[in-house]
Amino acid sequence: MTATTVIRNADWIIAWDEAAGAHCYLQGQDIAFSGNALIQVGGQYDGEADTEIDGRGRLVSPGLVNIHSHPSSEAMNKGMLDELGSPRLYMSSLYEFMPLFRPDAEGVADCVRVALSEALLSGVTTLVDLSVAHPQWLDLMAQSGLRSVIAPMYRSARWFTKNGHSVDYEWDEAAGRAAMETALEVVAAAEAHPSGRLSGMIAPSQIDTCTPDLIRDSFDAAQERGLKMQLHAAQSMVEFHEITRRHGRTPFQWLDDLGVLKDGAIIGHGIFLNDHPSANWPQAEDFALLKASGAAVAHCPTVFQRRGITMRTVGRYIRAGIPVGIGTDTFPHNMLEEMRNALTNSRVMSQNVYDLRTSDIYNAATVGGAAILGRSDIGRLAPGAKADFFMVDVKHPAMRPLRDPVQSLVYTAAERALKDVWVDGRQVVREGAVLAFDLDAALDGLEAAQRRAEQAFSALDFAGRSHDEAVPFAFPIRSDA
Repeated sequence: MTATTVIRNADWIIAWDEAAGAHCYLQGQDIAFSGNALIQVGGQYDGEADTEIDGRGRLVSPGLVNIHSHPSSEAMNKGMLDELGSPRLYMSSLYEFMPLFRPDAEGVADCVRVALSEALLSGVTTLVDLSVAHPQWLDLMAQSGLRSVIAPMYRSARWFTKNGHSVDYEWDEAAGRAAMETALEVVAAAEAHPSGRLSGMIAPSQIDTCTPDLIRDSFDAAQERGLKMQLHAAQSMVEFHEITRRHGRTPFQWLDDLGVLKDGAIIGHGIFLNDHPSANWPQAEDFALLKASGAAVAHCPTVFQRRGITMRTVGRYIRAGIPVGIGTDTFPHNMLEEMRNALTNSRVMSQNVYDLRTSDIYNAATVGGAAILGRSDIGRLAPGAKADFFMVDVKHPAMRPLRDPVQSLVYTAAERALKDVWVDGRQVVREGAVLAFDLDAALDGLEAAQRRAEQAFSALDFAGRSHDEAVPFAFPIRSDA
């Protein structure tokens, strides 16, 4: 028989008002779920319950929907890419440095465990994992308890630099096509996974590393399977110049030419439109093109702001009706920090505090991300929706003085006040601890992998630098003190 749980007298609930089509606050009320679905949100639950949880001193929020992440690599970069970019490649670190910091095969599993733990501890209940396929992928995602969208990346070329100021591409179209076929097999396995929490997405890696046919065929494959396609595009000025050099078209114009800039496509980042201050390309109307297309944008502000780069502006995109979701493209995989950074960057770029409101970004991280994935049963607390939610300690010092709990959570407390997470009616975080993984052991393994990567750094770097030369410590290490 299906067990029923009720959370009694929650101080705050972020409930879904179906008539208004919006989130709203409830105070001092109950929320109940049976199996993996919510059966009551608000009021006083008077049915039978197998488990009762005291909701006093707690905020209950819908789980966050992370539509863009790289768990198999990004946790490795902490302490290495925090303040590193290529001054001769428009401050991006994609081409000169990121290929040098990847975990080896032994380190990938621990990298994933750390990243997924970070995501869970920041309230993520659904996560799109854009990774290169690895042997333990589906098992680790199922073990985590997350609702996971498996998006195996593949491409026709790899990028590299021989001098730190120009980017070259090594093409192997046959290998790209074979990698796509493997990716489709992994997606099919995810869709058929017995957990019922895994699904798939088609993910050609980057606009500049895929042939036109590979991008078109990827979109067709997604449409045939009823899936979404996600592609990194308009993510760097190097890429913007490369696409305009090859085709005389902006990245968005070229995707439209290919027939893939439409509903069903998710653009990873989508920052460098022709009217971005860094682009200076007046012979296009990218914003209007994107607005009319139905394509969505995965916004991940943290990784770009570290290099002095930001979108112009996420508030503008949202007001125009462009579907925008939030992702954690970098370390830490902390959705609450990404939401805060999106708010701040949008206001700085627009010089307008009203450019983006807290409600806008919370919507993007919940119902907005859900809609982009084609789902109406996640990202909201309403009867019939999945029992995917988290609970926050509103008595935590970082939440007080308490007036508006979401503003306190996003602007101040973030993950520090988050206590418990449920996915599919199953508790996956209890009192701030991830239940699926031994996080300390995973961090030990990841640190060991990072030390191994440091030893391999010089041989991979075109300039032969040591890791300490490329990434100096914030302060010198002295042995004579």
